[in-house]
Amino acid sequence: MSGAGGPDRFDPYDPRDDGPEGRSGAGGARGGAARIPTPRSSVEDTGRPLPDLPAPEPLVLEHRVLKSLLGAWALAACSPEEAAAVEDHLGGCGACAEEALRLRDAVGLLHADESLDLDPLLRARVLEGCLSRRPARIPVPSWATPFDAETARLDALLKDFGDGEWHAPVRLRWYEGDEQLSRKTTVAGVIAHLISVDGLVARALGLDDPLGPPAPPQTLGPAARTEALWQASHFPPTRAVRAPWREQAHELIRTVSFAGSDGEGGGGSGQLPVSYGDFTLSLRDAMADRAFECWVHAGDIADAVDYPYEAPAPKHLHRMIDLAARMLPDALAARGRDRDLAASGRVLRLEVEGAGGGQWLIPLDPSGAEGADEVAHVALDGVEFCRLAAGRVPPAEAAAGSVGDRAAIMDVLTATAGLSRM
Repeated sequence: MSGAGGPDRFDPYDPRDDGPEGRSGAGGARGGAARIPTPRSSVEDTGRPLPDLPAPEPLVLEHRVLKSLLGAWALAACSPEEAAAVEDHLGGCGACAEEALRLRDAVGLLHADESLDLDPLLRARVLEGCLSRRPARIPVPSWATPFDAETARLDALLKDFGDGEWHAPVRLRWYEGDEQLSRKTTVAGVIAHLISVDGLVARALGLDDPLGPPAPPQTLGPAARTEALWQASHFPPTRAVRAPWREQAHELIRTVSFAGSDGEGGGGSGQLPVSYGDFTLSLRDAMADRAFECWVHAGDIADAVDYPYEAPAPKHLHRMIDLAARMLPDALAARGRDRDLAASGRVLRLEVEGAGGGQWLIPLDPSGAEGADEVAHVALDGVEFCRLAAGRVPPAEAAAGSVGDRAAIMDVLTATAGLSRM
């Protein structure tokens, strides 16, 4: 093989080069006129009428040849003459007509317009249908089903990942005060992060802490636990983190199920305190929090590998949104709004639209919402609200409709972003 620029190389984009045959012929000398023809104009571009072309006449082909063409015909890959021959044959051969119909149906599946990903509602519908026929002996509490569903969805996403996907870069983002922070890791690092923070719930339930032994201090929060787990690893996390994450998630579901459901209110196992270091959630709220973070980080992972990922089922999404809305008053107090609004009580109406949404009155000062004056109204889509609460959207850029006190509106949006954490 000759090298680039050798005597036998022909460059079709060089007007001086007419190819080996043209170099010695008329016009083939170096510097002569280019022999590459200019593009021809189409009759369709000239406005003149198109010629009437005769219909192709069917070919006379044997049955075995026509049968072998059925697949190409179903894919519209036959020549006009072959297609005419096949279609003429199908009118008189029932066996080939049935085969052609099956092949056409199969081709339709190959060109489906909808996503091939499973609908997030599918798992919930299948479980609901099964349980309506035969209730579970040990049911999963309703407040734990979002975590069960989101861990199952993330596990399905991770199932076929190769080494390249597991080491794809991911940037975790969150807010502290008014400042957005970030931390770079990998897909495997994100799963290690979920292991470490899910371990807070495991520890509250009396299960093994993934950071121990020895058991880490109770005051160690999610970010510090994650950093400790990352630093304790001799090598960067790999696909090996999937198995312990799956097992821990299954163990959490089994444990809260055997502890018994306490319904939607009252005491019981759902009120068990779970410490996050600088704050505490009940077990039922902690399970909603873990479901929310699992979904958010699954979205981070899907973005890293350029894969679509849908929102949770509406009733699961509602639990996540409700938890964030109930945490907003404390987040506002932490921002020091009480010293600015020390007079009469005021509230903001938060309206979250779409499936899983609702309305909440958010107190803007410690006096609470009872008989308070509604000074503003903010409306956001459910997924947009969750992205804001996860620190993925800057408060000033959130797609929110609002009316009323602008300072109160921005305070609530900023406090919502402040709910995020590593």
